[in-house]
Amino acid sequence: MSAIFTFDNSYARDLEGLYLPWTGAKAPAPQVLRVNEALALELGNDPGTLRSAESAAFLTGTTAPEGAAPLAMAYAGHQFGGFSPQLGDGRALLLGEVIDRKGKRRDIHLKGSGRTPFSRGGDGKAHLGPVLREFLIGEAMHALGVPTTRALAASLTGEMVWREGGKPGAVLARVASSHLRVGTFQFFAARGETDRLRQLANYAISRHFPDLKGANDRYLQLLSRVSEAQARLVAQWVNLGFVHGVMNTDNVAISGETIDYGPCAFIDAYDPKAVFSSIDRNGRYAYGNQPNIAQWNLARFAESLLDLIDPKDSDAAIAKATEVLSHFPHHYQAEWLKGVRAKLGLMKDLPGDLDLANDLLALMAESRSDFTQTFRSLSDAARESEAAFRDRFLDLSKIDRWLDRYAERSSLEDIPATKRTATMDRVNPIYIPRNHKVEEALEAAERGEMAPFDRLLAAITSPFEAQKGLEAYAEPAPDDFGPYTTYCGT
Repeated sequence: MSAIFTFDNSYARDLEGLYLPWTGAKAPAPQVLRVNEALALELGNDPGTLRSAESAAFLTGTTAPEGAAPLAMAYAGHQFGGFSPQLGDGRALLLGEVIDRKGKRRDIHLKGSGRTPFSRGGDGKAHLGPVLREFLIGEAMHALGVPTTRALAASLTGEMVWREGGKPGAVLARVASSHLRVGTFQFFAARGETDRLRQLANYAISRHFPDLKGANDRYLQLLSRVSEAQARLVAQWVNLGFVHGVMNTDNVAISGETIDYGPCAFIDAYDPKAVFSSIDRNGRYAYGNQPNIAQWNLARFAESLLDLIDPKDSDAAIAKATEVLSHFPHHYQAEWLKGVRAKLGLMKDLPGDLDLANDLLALMAESRSDFTQTFRSLSDAARESEAAFRDRFLDLSKIDRWLDRYAERSSLEDIPATKRTATMDRVNPIYIPRNHKVEEALEAAERGEMAPFDRLLAAITSPFEAQKGLEAYAEPAPDDFGPYTTYCGT
């Protein structure tokens, strides 16, 4: 096979013993269904080449392109609080790494490419719906400014996958800064393989935090940097109404990117207790609990690093790591408040802003106000057109009192109202992947109709600007849509 990408596979080269070389299952009739043209260009590739039969073969795992080093990564993880010492890429492959046009190293990874030695039952394959869900949500998050893995291509395998009836088989090719997870570190820490753990940590530092190389406390600083990255990431999720749904430690990327969009969803009505995942029966990963879970996951990361932080004194290592973790709530609140100030059009950092924001959210919860529409309509209220904003609340006297406080606070800003409202419109989206529209698109795609998927993708990848003909994509689910439940699929 001719070179489609120029691979430079540092993980395979530098971390022997931390993975198993593997190849995907043979797809009987591989076909590229959708290509992310913008991302392909970022990677230095002509999108047209990714639509070829040759590309379809490697994008499904059927063959390996020249220069690739396909492998299944080893990792462990806490899943809903219970530790599994061996998980790993059970239905996925790291195909290889490329250097993009900006000199940044990127993984190309396949999901749904068949069983590996890490498989835990099942066939290791995916069907089309979950593949396209991850394509949609990842691109929406990217457009919203959230660090994320991204879909490069969605491909059909030409076979049926049996999930409650036969459904079209598919493979997702996705791109990430890396696929190093908290669970990757846990895998080797749990086995007491300190040398390999150190090798992994040094690799992670070199790849993601190169300024820490050579520092005496580099492993403690690694914990600190990952903690800060997760605080920023989860604050962005919460400020957009996003629920990841399965924040297991094997789904926490140390790069600070969002990874694994299985049972994820966006809230319509504001509800801190919102849960969508069919397996999250106790609300562990509820919308409002995500910051707490992030800190819990980071504590598990810290545990895996203790022997590196201070090899000679475990008590000292615990004290140092605990000190780092104790700063997480402050980092998270600072990042969340910075984001919510932007949503409110407040540029200054003034006392009382936290109470102002939380009081608005309390009123939204009381009225079950649509999260996205409420914040978007607030810029109209700031333009002295308050009707659309007020209509989202049940108790008008309460929201009017809040608006009076908001006007008083806004008067303390030094920039013109027009600039403030323009800023608000750049952070408060019109379009998000509304759950009913996502389901509509996925159900149509499984029937062979891609037009609803393409329309939804067009809306959510330009989320801040009104698009003619896409008004329905800004609306919450109709009343007859009912409670929404998501499932782990890829």
